Amino acid sequence: MQLSQIKAELANPDPMERLQAILALKNYEAEIAMPLLLSQLQEKEYLVRSFVAMALGKQRTEQAFAALLEMMKFDVDPHVRAEAANSLSLFEQLSVSHLVATFYQDDHWLVRCSIIAALAELNCPQALLEVCTLGVNEEELSVQEACVNALCLLANTPKQQEALTQILSKVNDPSWRVRVKVIDALGHFDRSQAQSALHYLSKDVDHRVAEAALKKLAEI
Repeated sequence: MQLSQIKAELANPDPMERLQAILALKNYEAEIAMPLLLSQLQEKEYLVRSFVAMALGKQRTEQAFAALLEMMKFDVDPHVRAEAANSLSLFEQLSVSHLVATFYQDDHWLVRCSIIAALAELNCPQALLEVCTLGVNEEELSVQEACVNALCLLANTPKQQEALTQILSKVNDPSWRVRVKVIDALGHFDRSQAQSALHYLSKDVDHRVAEAALKKLAEI
């Protein structure tokens, strides 16, 4: 898309047209794309702001980082904050402390799941353990499940015992879904505690959990 067309579409009242213009900016250098992306930060349609966050993650400039940090912290829509967190993680280690801080400050499940997924892709075992230790007892089941899934990534690392302790704390969780996630995670740990927990879960009162545990025991 030509730059003149992009500028015209960004002023279009149809948000779908603006989305196409934002996507087209990926083909332009930062000095051209950044001012146009920043001009859309106050757009009322959350989907447009989400696309802006996605596009900013591809710019890798100080200005893009600062804009994403503001979006992650202050945007009114959790979809935008979650997308901003995901894009911020593309700055790798520079983003880690900010992602952890936001996990403490923003309790929306979508934002927290986005941060967990982002940290899981980075080489930051201490940060991942920290947020999962906090989130594993979150009321929202999706956050609990995401934490259990992420904790298994710490198997065979210096953080594996701490991670396993958190996973084992969910063996008697009221949700059968969480207990099944625990079974999946335990399969990554070559520890007697993990084996004992799997045997325990193979006798679970919920047949879905018991069957999952028996299947996992047969695999290892």
